[in-house]
Amino acid sequence: MKPFTTIAAVIFLLMGLLHIYRIVAPFPVTIGGTSVGPEISWLAVVVTLGLAFGLWREARR
Repeated sequence: MKPFTTIAAVIFLLMGLLHIYRIVAPFPVTIGGTSVGPEISWLAVVVTLGLAFGLWREARR
């Protein structure tokens, strides 16, 4: 297994889990003075978990 790719996959997995937590237990997020709604987390879950899955497959090669 490739260690750097595995570490990156774990980081993306943790970020995806954090976004799932934000969907389940909403808490406010403000970026640059603008409030970010929880619907953005749905997109972030798909992107981060997709990247984690792709990196995990790459690391196993």
